[in-house]
Amino acid sequence: MSYDPAQVYQPEADTFLLLSAAQAEVRPGDRVLEVGTGSGRIAAALVQDCDIVATDINPHAAFCARTEGVEVVRCDLFSGLRGRFDLVLFNPPYLPTQEDEKLDDWLEYALDGGTTGREVIERFAAAVDGVLASQGRILLLVSALTGIAEVTEIFSRYGFTGREVMRETAEGELLVVLRITRTDR
Repeated sequence: MSYDPAQVYQPEADTFLLLSAAQAEVRPGDRVLEVGTGSGRIAAALVQDCDIVATDINPHAAFCARTEGVEVVRCDLFSGLRGRFDLVLFNPPYLPTQEDEKLDDWLEYALDGGTTGREVIERFAAAVDGVLASQGRILLLVSALTGIAEVTEIFSRYGFTGREVMRETAEGELLVVLRITRTDR
């Protein structure tokens, strides 16, 4: 396979918002996982502050992030990873996407959130407990297009509570970073 930069989600307002939240949240000694790293911009910016590993399903994104000095595992979400992480970062594909809107390429994995925009978020919420440390935190970027209250409700069903820690409007779209923790914490 040859690397195609056009198949990698490039940093946009959502990337920089999640990066700002991550820089404010990360603690010395944290073991951090960035799910769906894309270009690797966030993980590369945090590599000096913590022990970080990233994942991406897209081989072009994994290659790109590695060129930024990021340790990347190519997988779906965090399948196959072992161990627990103190902080999990995720800028998921959150755009509501109908079948006739799909691109049928690797970049689609960064954009397609299913018909509601929450399909990948639902899979993430259902499984993240398996990689999250007992006092672990999640920073999740979502859009008002996805339904912020609906995303919070998804996590609630799995024993988590979320609160907004940052927000920004970019190109008319409200972007929010949720800090999610186990409800019993």
